[in-house]
Amino acid sequence: MTRGTARKSHQTALYTAEQRARRDATRWTLVQGLLAPAQFLVFLVSLALVIRFLLTGAGYDAATLSILVKTGFLYLIMVTGAIWEKVVFGQYLFAPAFFWEDVFSFAVIALHSAYVWALLSGALAPAQEMGIALAAYTAYVVNAGQFLLKLRAARLQAGVTA
Repeated sequence: MTRGTARKSHQTALYTAEQRARRDATRWTLVQGLLAPAQFLVFLVSLALVIRFLLTGAGYDAATLSILVKTGFLYLIMVTGAIWEKVVFGQYLFAPAFFWEDVFSFAVIALHSAYVWALLSGALAPAQEMGIALAAYTAYVVNAGQFLLKLRAARLQAGVTA
């Protein structure tokens, strides 16, 4: 391997050896690994309830509660994810390896927070609130896809370096 090739592969590596060791040693990796699928399950249930409300007009309270639970999971995973990022990369957010995922996470949080604002302020009709929730959920799916691609990249990197 030439010197330029070694430098290029190091620059594209998701984790350095030290970061990988910190990632594997911290309990926050397990926390993220448990919260992410739990949040996804809450999302699926909530999505069904929101769609049910939009199609039938029934179940507003259940849909609303489910969106609030989903938003709570989002806030929790964001806080614990920032702690994980600090442990692994030395900064709470926007570590180079997860910069764009973090940027998009803020859009997801903004949309979920806009829903909470609309609900608490009463400024919008229920169908409009649910429209914000669907926009938030669409952004969440994109963001979850970003993180799944990163997880896949990390696994491929581990396979190459193992």
